[in-house]
Order: sequence, then C-alpha cells, then structure tokens
Amino acid sequence: MLKEICLRSVFIRQKRLQLLYFKPIFERKHDHSLMRKYALLLLVFLSLHFSGQMVTETEKLESLCRVWGFLKYYHPHAAKGNLNWDKQLFQKINELENITDKQSLNNLYSEWIENLGEIPLCRECSVKDHQEYFLKNFDLSWIDNAQIFSRDVTKKLRYIESNRNLGDNHYFGKGGRKIYFRNEKSYGSEFTSKTVSLLELFRYWNYAEYFFPYKYETDQSWNTVLTEMIPKFLMADNTTDYHLALAELVAKTDDSHAYLFSKEIYSTLYGSRKVPVEYSYAEGKLVVTKINKTRPKSQNPLLPGDVIYDIEGKTIPQLINFLGKYVPASNSWGKVSKIKDKLLFSKKDSIALKIERGGQNLEITTKTYIVKDIIREKIPVPQKWKFIDEEEKIGYVNMGIIEKEDLDKMFADLKTVKSIIFDLRNYPRKTIIPLSYLLLPQPSVYYQFTFPDTGYPGKFYSRKNVTGRKNTEYYKGNVIVLVDENTQSQAETTAMMLKQHPKAKVFGSNTSGANGDVIIFKIADLDTRFSGLGAYYPDGRETQRIGIIPDVIVKPTVNGLQNGKDEVLEKALEYIRTTE
Repeated sequence: MLKEICLRSVFIRQKRLQLLYFKPIFERKHDHSLMRKYALLLLVFLSLHFSGQMVTETEKLESLCRVWGFLKYYHPHAAKGNLNWDKQLFQKINELENITDKQSLNNLYSEWIENLGEIPLCRECSVKDHQEYFLKNFDLSWIDNAQIFSRDVTKKLRYIESNRNLGDNHYFGKGGRKIYFRNEKSYGSEFTSKTVSLLELFRYWNYAEYFFPYKYETDQSWNTVLTEMIPKFLMADNTTDYHLALAELVAKTDDSHAYLFSKEIYSTLYGSRKVPVEYSYAEGKLVVTKINKTRPKSQNPLLPGDVIYDIEGKTIPQLINFLGKYVPASNSWGKVSKIKDKLLFSKKDSIALKIERGGQNLEITTKTYIVKDIIREKIPVPQKWKFIDEEEKIGYVNMGIIEKEDLDKMFADLKTVKSIIFDLRNYPRKTIIPLSYLLLPQPSVYYQFTFPDTGYPGKFYSRKNVTGRKNTEYYKGNVIVLVDENTQSQAETTAMMLKQHPKAKVFGSNTSGANGDVIIFKIADLDTRFSGLGAYYPDGRETQRIGIIPDVIVKPTVNGLQNGKDEVLEKALEYIRTTE
C-alpha cells in the first residue's frame, strides 16, 4: 500500500508537539482499526514524554513529604509501627539524588509501596459515617496530580486510602477529643545534617496537614508553605539558621497558640539584656509606665509617660514586621501582643531610642541590664471580686484569679447589684461551667468545636457544646465583659458563654483569635504546640484569627496610658450609668 509521511499536532501541557506518522494514501474515511493504531501511538508517545519530563529537587522532596506522611498515617503496616519510618525516609531521600525524571520518581514510589507489604481489604473503611463531618481541612487531591504522579501510583495511594489503618496508631494517641503525638525519635536540637533537617520539616508539615484544625485558614496555603520551606531547610547549614527555619515554619500556622521555644532564637533575635522599664503598647508606640531599679543603681534617662517610637533606627511597626516572620500569631494584634514585651531586649550594653516627652522629640541612649539585675517590685495581690462604686451597685470580678471554689461566695455578695463586670483581659481558671450555672437562665449552646477523626486523618467531626441549666434564680442584672488581645483560648470561650446571658455586653478590642485546646509536642527536640481543637460561634462562624468581636470597641490610647487610665473599664462604667 502506498503511504505518505504526515505530521499531526498534539498539545501537551500547553506545548504544541508534532507526531510523525505514516498515512495510507488510499485511507478509508472510517477506518477504525487505523484510528486505534493512532491512539496507541499517541499513548506510547505520551508515556515516553512523561518519562522524559525532568523533575526539580523541590518537586521531588515535596512529593516525598506528601507520600511519606500519607503512608505514615494511612498504610496499616506503617501506621502500626511495624517499620522504621524515619529510616524509610532517609533511604528515599538518598535514592532521590539519582532521580532526574518523573517516570523514575514514580517507579521509586510504586516499588516502595509494593515492598511495604500486602494491604488487606477494609470493609469497615467503606461504611458510611453518619456523624457530621467538618471537611474544610481535608485534602488528598494531590494524589490525583497527573503532573507528578503516574496512574499506577495514584491508584495505589487511593487503594490505601480506601483500606486505611483503623484503630490504634503508633504515631499518635487520643486523649479526650484531641490527639497527641508519640513514638517519634529525637535527633537533638543541633544542626547535624540536611537529611535530619528535612525529616523535622516533613514531620511538622504532616502534623499540621492532618491534625491542625485551622490549616484551611492560614494566610499562605499549607501546600505552598511546603514548597517554600524545602529550599530554606536545605540552605540551613548551622544551628541558628536551622532554628530560624523551624520558627518561620511554625509561624506560618498563623495561630497564637503556637510557639517554638529555642534559646538560639532568643539569643539571635532579642538578646539577654533589657532596658529596665515597664511599658504598654498603644497607637504603634510604647508608653513607659514605670522605671525599674537596678543592681548596681544608676540613673535612667527615661521617665514615666515617655513615648518610645524608634529603637535603634527602626520604628515599632518596622520591628514588629521584621520579628513577626518568626512569631506565630492569629492576626496583627496577636503579633503585637507577643512581640511588644521583647522590643527593649538587646545584645548590646546600651541602645539608642527616639522618644516623645512633653511635646518634644528627643534622642537618648539608655543602658541595658541582665534581667536578673533588674529589680521588680512586688505587685499587691488584687481582689478577686469587689464593689467598684460607693453605692455598691456595680460588682467587678477579676477572672484571672478567681477560683471555682470562690464562685458561690462571689455570687452571694454580688447577685443583687445592677451590673457585674467580668474582666477577661487575663486567663481564667476553668470557671466557665460553674459560672454558667449561676448566671444563665437555661442551657445554651455557646460554641461549636471540631476534633480529628483518628480513623480518617485530615477529617474532623463537629459538635456543639452546651452549658448552663434551668435556673429561675439566675443573675438578672447587666453582664459586662471586658476583653482585649490578651483574651485568648479559654478566656475567649468564657466570653462566648457570658454572651449567652440576655443582658450581656462586651467592651474592648478583638480578642486573640486562638481558641481550642492545644497539642503540645516537640520538633527538633524543641518545645512547640498548636491548636488541637477548632472552636466556632454557635452558628458556625469562625473565631480563630478573628477573635470575639466586642459590642463596643475601645482601644487604649497614648494619652490614656500617660494619664494612668483604664479606658476600657471607663467606657463600660459610662455605659452602665447611662442605662440605670
């Protein structure tokens, strides 16, 4: 048969490629056999094209992190602890060095999965769960990414998902509703090798991927966090840079519950010396409220009421922006709350400040001291509750120091007043339930929470929490709640409970925006944590990263701090007096 040489265009990944093939001159219009041959030829070409696709170092490690973490929690043999899972990762990292194309990468994954052992069918895995799921965090779509994974590997991973480990897991346990991590080998906190650094990155990223309830709310997609952080961990070749990379990773959770304790970071970023003053933050500046005595005694050029707006040539907002890269917080005011107390620390014997005093701008230099040489006067123990006015019509409760056993006595003293102010600009002492029994008229849903499904990592259940009881003797006056950026976690939940009172009013600024019990664990042998349960308003609205929004917004001002005013409390008292 006579044939002619032809070109046929094919588009692959937006690139126009041309296939060379032979076309019979007397080809029939509907020659299906020939079309099948063309299709087969195209498939062969596509396979060759896939095998020839190059893969970058970051792409290799990113895919390995995902596969390794998924198998760790889903594959029955890995999840039961039958394999040395760290060793498996070290081996794969070494094997990746010789891989340059995607076909070889997929061959590695396919053989790896096969060598892990046969997975029995899990009939229970396919049983429909009738409990209400929270799925905003759940994302295994990467398994179907045809740009990285072959059909064979995708099929194997989906099979594991459908026949996943159920029951006990070697790498996490369950305490109440939240989980805790366990059986992770420590490799110390010092930098030893890039392989160990990658292990710690992969561990932490997968912890958050499957068990951090607010992963979906981070500013940066958790997927791109991995892409960004791999090169940074590869570049770290000393302990300081290693710890800074870890701190940056933790900060990307955007969770005020999170932290990473590293002496290396504190020494590098802040230093161990401090200007001997106490101060508060307002309007992007620091207002000096008290001068501390020192050993040896010396003259301090700062005075109460001074407004510090520049430290060593940087404004306060500039310093917060720089340090914020390494400080996890749910929002901008959370960054300020965590960083402000460290701004007058230094590694130097003295620092240069720019201040405002009496309408003038001054430049001064002040000495710093080792913290143990700064003398702090004992603060008088505040009252747990008291009358705040001479007429004894307004009660005040300090929620940071009142204990559960104090509540009945407190209520007996204050139940006849027209208003009770509950100050939550602190951390309460687990008083939420017994307090609700005294204040609320009936049981009430005060928040929803989410907790992980340990049989399907990445999925969360959702529940509603009820507190209070049927109570005809409930408190019938005004419930006034004071909050600010220091109102966090249990304090936020307590505020949500108090808002269920029919005459509740909240004053202050948005709260921390970090709610839900925490998971405490180690990464690179350093203490760290993040939120372990999600918390929401009764109607499902988020509080994480937003905080409890007050009914009346009041923020401290420079002028108010200089004059020793508690502007939030004053606004609440003004409201009470206008409603009498």
